[in-house]
Amino acid sequence: MDKTRCEWCLKPEIYTIYHDTEWGVPVYDDRKLFEFLLLESAQAGLSWLTILKRREGYRRCFAGFDPEVVAKFTEEDQARLMGDTGIIRNRLKIKSAVNNARIFLEVAAKHGSFSNYMWNFVDGKPIVNQWKTLSEIPACTPLAEKMAKEFKKLGFTFLGKTVLYAHMQATGLVNDHIVSCFRYNEVQN
Repeated sequence: MDKTRCEWCLKPEIYTIYHDTEWGVPVYDDRKLFEFLLLESAQAGLSWLTILKRREGYRRCFAGFDPEVVAKFTEEDQARLMGDTGIIRNRLKIKSAVNNARIFLEVAAKHGSFSNYMWNFVDGKPIVNQWKTLSEIPACTPLAEKMAKEFKKLGFTFLGKTVLYAHMQATGLVNDHIVSCFRYNEVQN
């Protein structure tokens, strides 16, 4: 018997794999959190599918999502990335990735890790919602708005409230799997 999944991930297969293995799983690793922030900021104004298809290009271009390396990217590095078809070649988003890497490291140093900072928004444990249908899931929440204001004050770019809510969903700060989805309970264990 086929498993019940959230409707958004049924096609194409790259979505199903992402849903079944990553989406909503609590992430505490700083490098993985940076990966999702970088990818989600690149997604702004685009579809997540567009970014998922280029994920390996981003991994290659952005030093395996190592924020220490990305934070040191020069203007020349950024110009080189503008010629790479493996990523979205948007000058502002590339510049944002470097800027965000620098701020990411500052926040991590101040809080002991970036993970500590992020998980503090949810008091250290995932928010578990009980949505029955995809249409019930909000595009953002008051908590995401609060987070976006803090991120903006810190100097992060391309990380507004909707993008940050997507980040919360992706990294398991919030469980937005519908209750009938087989992953709903799995990501809580």
